[in-house]
Amino acid sequence: MGTWEAIVLGLVQGLTEFLPVSSSAHLRIVGELIGSADPGAAFTAITQIGTETAVLMYFRRDIASICRAWWRSVRGDRGADLRARLGAPRGQAPDHEALMAWFIALGSVPIVVLGLAFQDKIEGPFRNLWLVVLTLAAFALVLGWADKVGAKQRPLTELNTKHAVLFGFAQAMALIPGVSRSGGTITGGLLMGYTREAAARYSFLLALPAVFGSGLYQLAKSVGEFGQNGTPSFGATLVATVVAFAVGYVVIIAFLKIVSTFSYRPFVVYRLALAAIVAILLLTGVLDPIGAQPPAAL
Repeated sequence: MGTWEAIVLGLVQGLTEFLPVSSSAHLRIVGELIGSADPGAAFTAITQIGTETAVLMYFRRDIASICRAWWRSVRGDRGADLRARLGAPRGQAPDHEALMAWFIALGSVPIVVLGLAFQDKIEGPFRNLWLVVLTLAAFALVLGWADKVGAKQRPLTELNTKHAVLFGFAQAMALIPGVSRSGGTITGGLLMGYTREAAARYSFLLALPAVFGSGLYQLAKSVGEFGQNGTPSFGATLVATVVAFAVGYVVIIAFLKIVSTFSYRPFVVYRLALAAIVAILLLTGVLDPIGAQPPAAL
């Protein structure tokens, strides 16, 4: 993979990570179209560190406030019993920011467990482009239905333990390319009655532990293997990650403004159109469903 291919894939990652269109599917498709073949699950996970760093930057005040509230509760500022340390002391108003920290941790469990359990499939069979076509189309319809029937009334302050777990399983569906991490989480949020903006904001926060954990794990596992056996080089991966960070920061700002005003219908239409295009490219032999091995990095 050369520098220009890395820049293109970094742009793709940054543009699609936070939109409900599946960044992993786009990297899989675009990587092959530009001649770099499937960049692989490890490359995808590492470049996501860039976009999640953009989330840290954009939500830095919210995250700092959540961490401070969590620490105050854990050390017993509002009571020494378990409920108080979890952020919900008896006879007092709950500390929503402290609870948010616990909900994010709880919601991260499904994707960690399922990610480890199905790691081989995630890095292999799940990247088949025919499966990507199916998930792009199917979850486009699910997202459109959820946006239509969802009550869109709940703010994040109404988040509870049950919903945190359901959000977690919704996010875990993104282990299959084509589903979309934000798309799965947002769809789950809409079906539970949360506003579009609340579901979108929570999808950003919930993704932090899982994406950083996955990216750092893949980075540690790939040390010494960059550029070998056809994998992207460290330099190419770094370039793509930096580009993804810069583009992703801009996309966060734009996306939150869009979802507070408009519906998700354009994303539904886009997913269906992309699924149709990829199917045509597969049927005509332009794309290989299982992907060719990328050339060795120079």
